[in-house]
Amino acid sequence: LGRFPLILGGDHSIGIGSLAGILRAKPETGVIWVDAHADLNIPSVSESGNMHGMSLGLMMKELMPDRSVIPGFEWMEEGTSSPFLPPDSLVYVGLRDVDKAERHFIRQLGIKTFTMYEIDHLGIGRVMDLALEHLLKKNPDRPLHLSYDIDAVDPLHAPATGTAVRGGLTWREAHFVAECVVKSGALASAEIVEVNATLSDGQGASETVELGHQLVNALLGEAIL
Repeated sequence: LGRFPLILGGDHSIGIGSLAGILRAKPETGVIWVDAHADLNIPSVSESGNMHGMSLGLMMKELMPDRSVIPGFEWMEEGTSSPFLPPDSLVYVGLRDVDKAERHFIRQLGIKTFTMYEIDHLGIGRVMDLALEHLLKKNPDRPLHLSYDIDAVDPLHAPATGTAVRGGLTWREAHFVAECVVKSGALASAEIVEVNATLSDGQGASETVELGHQLVNALLGEAIL
């Protein structure tokens, strides 16, 4: 009570562990996944085999009801309650690079999704209002977890990351996402991942690390006023 888990990555596969722990402690948690990618793959359909592209796929009972079949993931099925994330407890913000199987899963499961198209069309303010409304309408007091992949931000502002994709969030939009969720009063935990200073030159690395630092400050409540 009164503690705020803040997880720093690392690639986004750490989300498997953070979500499993958070959902075991607070199964009613809603999740805002800020990312260029959907991370909704499972081993049988993944095009790359990368675990950081399966973080959410492994949390969906509809897609992966028994994670113990994956070597090393037996722990996810131990105990009396296996952690799963209901599809209606997830909202995507910032998607722009989605695999074919992930598109199918998003539609099949009815996951609330705001791609960069919706952000361009509606504006980031309206998108975040709709994201929070979706997660908090039935229960305004439910806790929220914000999982923030720095590659959601355009590589012009955050080049030091492993899977950069052009056409992402602006510097100001990136901050607004964090500030808006904090302002809701429902943010209970957060993670920021994929900041890797070795993947850009000196200036690019410094800019990415500095942005990551600023986003952490925003998640901890720093605001303009």
